[in-house]
Amino acid sequence: MKTLIGGAVAAVLGIIGLAVWFPAFLQILAGSVPIMLLLGGGLALYLGFDELKDTWKKEKNAPADDAPADDAEKYKQEISELKKEIEALKKA
Repeated sequence: MKTLIGGAVAAVLGIIGLAVWFPAFLQILAGSVPIMLLLGGGLALYLGFDELKDTWKKEKNAPADDAPADDAEKYKQEISELKKEIEALKKA
C-alpha cells in the first residue's frame, strides 16, 4: 500500500515538474538524443565487426571440419578391434 501511494505521489510530482520545466526538458532531450544516437551507432558498429570476425574465423576453420569425420572413422575401427580382442579373450 505504501508503494502504491509513493508511486502515485511521484507520478503527480513528475507531471507537475514536467509542466513547469517543459522548455528545460526539451533542451535536455535535444542534447541527449544525438549522444544516444552516437553511442548506439558505435555499439552497433562494434557488434557488427565482432560478428564479422567470427564469420572470418569460421571460414578459416572450415577445412578443419573434415578432421572430426576422420576421427570418427578411426574410433570406429578401434572399437571394432577392441571387440575382436574381447571375443578372443572370452574364447580363451
